[in-house]
Amino acid sequence: QKSPDSIKHGWKTHLFTQMNGLKRHQRIHTGEKPYACDQCGNTFTTASDRKVHQRIHTGEKPYECEQCGKSFTQMNVLKRHQRIHTGEKPYECDQCGNAFTTAGDLKIHQRTHTGEKPYKCDQCGSAFTTASHLTTHQRIHAGERSYVCDQCGNAFTTASSLKIHQRIHTGEKPYECDQCGNSFTRAYTLKVHQRIHTGKRPYECDQCRKSFIQMKGLKQHQRIHTGEKPYECDQCGKSFTTTSDLKIHKRSHTGEKPYACDQCGNAFTTARSDLKIHVRIHTGEKPYECDQCGNSFTTGSTLKMHQRIHTGEKPHECVQCGNAFTTAGHLKIHQRIHTGEKPYACDQCGKSFTQMNGLKSHQRIHTGVKPYPCDQCGNAFTTRCSLKIHQRIHTEERPYFCDHCGKFFTHAGYLKIHQRTHSGERPYFCDQCGKFFTQANQLKIHQQTHTGERPYQCRFCDRSFITHSTCTKHERVKHFHKGQKLNSCKKKKRQTLSSSSALCCHHTIIIINIKTKKAIG
Repeated sequence: QKSPDSIKHGWKTHLFTQMNGLKRHQRIHTGEKPYACDQCGNTFTTASDRKVHQRIHTGEKPYECEQCGKSFTQMNVLKRHQRIHTGEKPYECDQCGNAFTTAGDLKIHQRTHTGEKPYKCDQCGSAFTTASHLTTHQRIHAGERSYVCDQCGNAFTTASSLKIHQRIHTGEKPYECDQCGNSFTRAYTLKVHQRIHTGKRPYECDQCRKSFIQMKGLKQHQRIHTGEKPYECDQCGKSFTTTSDLKIHKRSHTGEKPYACDQCGNAFTTARSDLKIHVRIHTGEKPYECDQCGNSFTTGSTLKMHQRIHTGEKPHECVQCGNAFTTAGHLKIHQRIHTGEKPYACDQCGKSFTQMNGLKSHQRIHTGVKPYPCDQCGNAFTTRCSLKIHQRIHTEERPYFCDHCGKFFTHAGYLKIHQRTHSGERPYFCDQCGKFFTQANQLKIHQQTHTGERPYQCRFCDRSFITHSTCTKHERVKHFHKGQKLNSCKKKKRQTLSSSSALCCHHTIIIINIKTKKAIG
């Protein structure tokens, strides 16, 4: 029964059956610890607490688990341990339903919901949910890394961290998923993995309701809303939302590529993404399939981008001209039209490009490499895309259709240019005279009237021209009578070609077309 004073002051009344029980309890209030350990000097409130402590020095563990043989210094620790075998988790969280083997574990877990971090570092102000996490953290300030790996020399603040690390060397993965057979070095990693099978995502963002398998995934995600990028590169000042992103970025400065392909020797900055995806080139694995057209892809992100072809989704819009794109990368490349930025320069002629693949294709002009040959006529091309477009001459395929006038085109770019005749769009602007153009090459040709550049030289005289077609026309008109004939096609008199090899290829196409028509007839 509560006394009137306890009710008035909000006290909790503890009652004891024996006087010595009351005396022991009162030591909590007085701080008295009369029982000292004769080996290390630690003091305790009760003789029994000292006795349990002394087992650390003697190594005595009188309480043994009959299932696995593991021994413990205290009976209550054995009882907690036995719940691993029985699977009993009597302490359930009333907010998310997670269950725990001990009341202490439940209490610590509940701090993830309340945000409570009662253990604060007096040096840097970092706060932690448990005293042990604070102790481990404080070793960073002290520079204390007592646990050293005897194989690689890496040092750790805790014995458990060292033990987990050593599994990298031994290859030991003692925690196996009973659903898919995947093994892991840590119990926690297995627990997180199993959420893939159960679909459980216990950590939810309170702003957009997106949920995550791990708390750290939620924390990283929340930085999208806050804009926080706490990890800064000390070389270029660029900031990142995670330490791993910063670590990977730093390799762009050092040139470090620690993950090498054992088949071709190509090296990569990351193992999980870059190397893993690259290996699929050798294996031919394309695990991500489009459920609409059956096309397969090596990465989930490539599939996602592809699916926008079917949905028509273009989420990335240019703020300057309103053009929209399926990927942020395509938008970034497009914006270089407005900024004039061409970050990829050729080291032989100085010509610059908006994209790396544009530079690579261009460099083949200098090297003469044409790695993509046509299997029908033997013509070779500097890019796979150029070969694909060329092959449509043989197949007569025109997959791009104008929904305004019904015209078909071999290339998406040609269709896009054509559609501007209907829309009146002229996105290419001359910054010197203010004229607008429908095509980038029209603007380029026009700009040569300002610069005076004439890059096409006549093979028979000293005259030069702004465009290739004007140069060809000049050669035909001015030099034809001197016996310096161009390569003209007798089957199609209007077709004039600049080289005998091009003429040969052209004839081959005509022969193929004639044979095809005869076969059909």
